[in-house]
Amino acid sequence: MPDSPPADEAPYGWIVVGATFTALAVIFGVAYAFAAFFAPFEAAFSASRADVSLVFGLSGLLYFVLGAAGGMLSDRFGPRVVTSAGMLCIAAALAGGSRATSMAQLTGVYGLGLGVGIALVYTPSIGCVQPWFARRRGLAAGIASAGIGAGTFAVPLLAAGAIAWWGWRSAMLALAAGVLVLGLAATLLLKPAPAATRRSGATVPGLTLPEALRSRSFRWLYAMCVLAAPGMFIPFAHLSASARDLGIGEAQAVGLVGLIGIGSLTGRFAIGSLADRVGRPLTLVAMQASLGLSMLLWWAADGYAALAVFALWMGLSYGGIVSLMPALCMDLYGARAVASIIGTLYTGAALGNVAGPWLAGRVFDASGSYAGVILGCGLLSALATWGTWQALRR
Repeated sequence: MPDSPPADEAPYGWIVVGATFTALAVIFGVAYAFAAFFAPFEAAFSASRADVSLVFGLSGLLYFVLGAAGGMLSDRFGPRVVTSAGMLCIAAALAGGSRATSMAQLTGVYGLGLGVGIALVYTPSIGCVQPWFARRRGLAAGIASAGIGAGTFAVPLLAAGAIAWWGWRSAMLALAAGVLVLGLAATLLLKPAPAATRRSGATVPGLTLPEALRSRSFRWLYAMCVLAAPGMFIPFAHLSASARDLGIGEAQAVGLVGLIGIGSLTGRFAIGSLADRVGRPLTLVAMQASLGLSMLLWWAADGYAALAVFALWMGLSYGGIVSLMPALCMDLYGARAVASIIGTLYTGAALGNVAGPWLAGRVFDASGSYAGVILGCGLLSALATWGTWQALRR
């Protein structure tokens, strides 16, 4: 028989964990299914890799920049309303994108709508988990954010199969239907923890957003997000394309993004639990260093086996980083404005998300190689590791 949960970890918290897992699997599965649509977009609109990458980059820019607003809306109106609106926005973006007749329309409808929708789901849902837990906060955050890994593994493969059977336009409509069914079912279960609910005029413990912004730790964590973003997001947009350049088949190339998802899934479960024992700050530093080292394998890879190992390694590191950040924010700043703080911190990843994949495409279009891009990602990850140490060493 399992142990009874501690008094500060109510059973409904685990329902919130499951709902967040599902919501994140849906939204990031759709986002990273972009790898399956990359080649069809190139062919349908006679577009360059830089132009196609801009769609992915724009959506990432928006959900990181607007994540702060999503967190603020959640702190004010509750996560259920905000995240459900986000799911509806994502479904509309997919349906609208399926009817696009140019890259401009695709970028404006699909890229814009997807970014806004994810912003309304991501930060409010992951921020909803943290106040439900104390002793097992790292484990809970890891399980919840593992939905990103699960979605990254499953949805691109499902999208690739749907594209092969029905074409990319019908595949996008199928994804929209899945978002409406699974996504809304999950967001309707999101309920704020009592610790994050104001009652009888009492103030929720913790820092306000302005107080957190003035702290030394936040400034260094923000720098970490800026520096680490290219190494995190360029592989999602370009790993499959680099595999095809080596003569690897379409299914295996798209499957590499799924392997990132498997690695990420493993990292979120294993690293979150480990961090509860050895300390979240030290574990985050180690994961940042691991991400940078993984880039050396991508740079040297000359076949599918090496790329597969890279995908798993990179996913493990990425998953560990993403699972630890919300728990660390709760540790450092408390429940009072945790969703707003997380969302504001994640705006640091916006530039790397939009500029990284686009710039990687431009470099490839000009040089015919990803070597310089990969080494640049490794260098930026090393700087992010140093920034993480500066943020958490005290």
